[in-house]
Parts: sequence; C-alpha cells; structure tokens
Amino acid sequence: MARLPGRPKMPPDSLFSAESFAQSLGDVSRETLVKLELYAELLIKWNKSINLVSRDSLTDLWRRHFLDSAQLLEHLPSTFDKAEPVIVDLGSGAGFPGMVLAILGCRKVHLIESDQRKCVFLREVARATACQVTVHNKRIEQVEAFRADLVTARAFAPLGDLLGFAWPFLSCQSAPGRQLPESGVFPPGRLLLLKGKNAEQELTTAGKRWSMRVERFSSRSSSEGQILRLDTLQIGD
Repeated sequence: MARLPGRPKMPPDSLFSAESFAQSLGDVSRETLVKLELYAELLIKWNKSINLVSRDSLTDLWRRHFLDSAQLLEHLPSTFDKAEPVIVDLGSGAGFPGMVLAILGCRKVHLIESDQRKCVFLREVARATACQVTVHNKRIEQVEAFRADLVTARAFAPLGDLLGFAWPFLSCQSAPGRQLPESGVFPPGRLLLLKGKNAEQELTTAGKRWSMRVERFSSRSSSEGQILRLDTLQIGD
C-alpha cells in the first residue's frame, strides 16, 4: 500500500490534476495511476445518468474525491503493512473512500451500498481496473456480520448512527433486528471517518451514548474537513 509523504504545498483547485495527486502520494505507480484515471473517466461518464457525486465537484475531482479518499492511507495502523486487513466501507456510493483504497493496494475491501445502480457502477469500476473488491448490494443491516479490522465511511451518516452501523462488523455480532446492547466493550477494531465542519458537534452528540478514544487529523483535501480515527469503543456505562 502506498504511504503518503510529508504534506507538499497544494496547487490551486484548477491545477490539481492526476499528476498532482500522484505527487501527493509520492510512490504511486504509473499502472495504479492509469487505473485511477480510468475510474475518473467512468465517474464522469456515469454521473450524467446516475447521481454519484455533485456535478460541481467533478471540476476538482482529483482533490475532492481521490485525494480525499487516499489520505486515509496515512492513518492506517502500521501493522496493516504486514497483514491483509479486512476493510468495510459503509454507504460506499461512488466508491469513496473504499474503491480508492482498494486500487491503492488494500486487498480485502468490502463496499456496502443499497442503491442497485451505484452497485452496477462499482462493479464496472472494479472490472475495468481489475480491482478485487466485494460489493454488497444491500442495506447495511441486511448484510450478515463478519469481522472487520477497519470500518470507513464518508458523508454517510451522523457519527452516532455510524457507530451503530459499524457495531456488527467490529464485534462480529448479528443480533435479531441489529439491536445494540445496553452496554458493552467492542473487541479491537478501528474506524477511519472522513468528516466535515460538524465533526465536533457529532462527537459531542455521540458521546452521550458512546465512549471512545478519538484522534483528529486535518484533511489534506479540504480546509473544513477532519479525519476521525476511533477505537476502544464502548457503549453504555
């Protein structure tokens, strides 16, 4: 998996290209960049008929979607370099961040998305880029739980709800109706979440029911964005 170097000065939005993206990552191969360029072409083409991302964001897609997703590599645990962690991406939509992480070398990525048309798009990207991902065309609560080492999400749900969706995959428990326990400590597992300007408010609200260790990182793609790395989750007393 590529690791991000120190933060270079970012060019203006209109100048942030595929080459700028590759420079930001430092050691991305030409083969990988070609796959991401193909992904970008498919995104632009399919977005004309399916609402995958906002149209305005396409003018700066290498920063707002690809760099936004790829920056999570910098915050993966170092132990992941020697293993093949299972990553679950919730509400994958157009594949950000999960598909980008898979193309960049994460080998066991599961994309969960309820919209059938978006899943057709995700499978087409996987086919065209020869990327090995598993696409689950189901609502999250309908997916049979399996153990995940990492849960990711971007612009999907408020943090409190997100923790509830992540619980079955971090605890590998699939209770009837997916009811959360009144209290309990999760096994080791982490969440890496791309959040916006309301991140602190979401943490405060989620903290009324959950306790967790929180690490905050500034986004490399947005001045208002934050990356939250959460672990040591506990619900209730």
